[in-house]
Formats: sequence, C-alpha cells, structure tokens
Amino acid sequence: MALERLDHYTLRMAPDALQATRDFYIDVLGLTEGERPPFTFPGYWLYVAGRPVVHLAGSNAAEAQEPRPTGQLDHVAFHATGLSDMLAKLDRLGCAYEQRTVPLLELHQVFLTDPNGVKIELNYAAGEAEGAER
Repeated sequence: MALERLDHYTLRMAPDALQATRDFYIDVLGLTEGERPPFTFPGYWLYVAGRPVVHLAGSNAAEAQEPRPTGQLDHVAFHATGLSDMLAKLDRLGCAYEQRTVPLLELHQVFLTDPNGVKIELNYAAGEAEGAER
C-alpha cells in the first residue's frame, strides 16, 4: 500500500467569500469550475486537467470564523508550465507574488496568496525562468 498523489484540498469559508475565492482560482490560476455533488451547503469544485483538486465549501458566518484544527499548513503547491505567461498575467492583474529558484532541484517557484490568506506555490522547470523573471 502506498500513497499515489494529492487528491484535493478543501477551503471552508463564509458563503459571501465563495465567489471571490472561486474567481481567484479560475481567473488567476486557470482552474475550471466543474461538477459538484448536491451538498446542502454552497460551494464549488475547481478542476485541473479534469480532476477536482480545490473544493470550496460555504459555512455559516460564525462557523467560518472558528479556528480549524488543521495544524500548521504553510502552503499548497501546484506543478505548472508557462512561467512567462503566468508572470505576465499576475502583473496584469496586480497580484503580488515572489519568486525563487531552488538550487540543485532545477525548480523555479512562484508564491502568491489567495483571498483567504492561503499561500499558493507554483512550481516550474528552472529552465523556464531564463529570461522570464521580473
């Protein structure tokens, strides 16, 4: 028995925060909205390559403000391609980000934050960074 891959992550928030969060993941990161079971609470399932990888779930306002027992999650990472296009999009949208290249791993990283304060890491092949850094 072995783990194969990360399946998805869920962000729980007040219903009035759902739309802005959905828009961030679609407009900035390029995920697509897809089918979602008919739960009794509002939300969205957002897809990458036909798989639902980000689940957005609405909670009542009081519940959404309660601390979640999820420990010390620092960030969520996606493997990506098209670094130059992504940097141009982030600049056009006025979305703050930081970059770094990881020595010895041939990895270039872009860090940004979603509307709920969740840090997102985008990982690109280091070769894409040549001439793309801003």
